[in-house]
This record gives sequence, C-alpha cells and structure tokens, in this order.
Amino acid sequence: MSIAFLLTTLVVVATPGTGVVYTLAAALSRGRRASAVAAFGCALGIVPHLLATVTGVAAVLHASATAFQVLKYAGVAYLLYMAWATLRDKEALTVGEERGEPVPARRVILRGVLINILNPKLTLFFFAFLPQFVDPGQAGALPRMLVLGGVFMLVSFVVFAGYGFLAASVRSHVISRPRVMAWLRRSFAGSFVALGAKLAFTAR
Repeated sequence: MSIAFLLTTLVVVATPGTGVVYTLAAALSRGRRASAVAAFGCALGIVPHLLATVTGVAAVLHASATAFQVLKYAGVAYLLYMAWATLRDKEALTVGEERGEPVPARRVILRGVLINILNPKLTLFFFAFLPQFVDPGQAGALPRMLVLGGVFMLVSFVVFAGYGFLAASVRSHVISRPRVMAWLRRSFAGSFVALGAKLAFTAR
C-alpha cells in the first residue's frame, strides 16, 4: 500500500461530486445516521466498477462508444430524476423521523448505489488508475487490485460520512428556517442538474 495510492485516492474521493451531494442531502434531511447509510450506499456502488475493471468490462466500455454512451446517459437521466424529485418533494429536506415517517435504509442505500453505478467514468477511472499501482501481468495481481479497490471504498465511506457528520452537526440550525430549507432544496437540485450536465458533456 503506497503513500501515492492513498494520497491520490484521498484527493479523488474528497473532491465534491454526486456522492458528496447525496450524502449532504441525507445528513440535512434525516440526520447523522442517514448520512452514514447514504455514504455506505455510495461506497457500495463502487463494487460493480471494481469488478468491471478486474473482469475486463472496463475495456469494453473504453473501446465501445455505444456502451459508454448508453451507460452515461442512463446516469444523466438518473441525476436529472434526483433533481426533479428533490424539487417536487417539499418534505425532501425535513425531519421525517420526527413525524414518524422514517425513510427505509434500503431506499437510501439503493439511491446511493445507483448514483455511482450509473457513472461510467468511475469504471474508466479504475481501469486507468489501478494498473498504475498493480502490474496486471504479475502473479497475485487480481487479489491486489481487489484489496486496493477495497481501500478506495473504505476511504470513500469515511470521507463521505465525514462530510455528512459535519452537515448533520448544523442540521438543527438549518431545519428551523423555512427559507434556508427552500434554498437548500433548490441548491441540491441544481447540483444534481449541474453534475448531470457535466457527465453528459464528458467524453471517454
């Protein structure tokens, strides 16, 4: 486990993206526990990309423009759906548990998983990133790649949960202000739209 790998992973994970936005929204809407669940879902969504890399599916995405475009626009559509759902649901950033309406953890996890699964850039990132630290031709390359992928997932969970815990710590000061809540709802919706647009205009 090299320092270069850990530092690169930390920089990539800490850079705000869809996972961070989703975890922050969960933290402000449902609190610290929900943010941890959301972070877990986002980290879990890395698994298919890791498996795609070690099984060669990433190479197909890299070589096939059609496969890449299909997955990319599915991701764009889902991000736009998240933006629409955030704007449509006036209770999206309210305290559901206090009204006796807890959101099932599986739903929070599923949304986090989908946000990451439908991002082909993550698969291509692993495809380009892991071979820099593991020679595919060496013995034991597959277990090592899986270990590094597991470390990437762990760092993702810790960083996302950290973002969520920080947001949850100021939650009580935010939810009591309707105008702030409305602004946050629009901001999160706008962030999903912006991230969707960025993905739509991203080339392989």
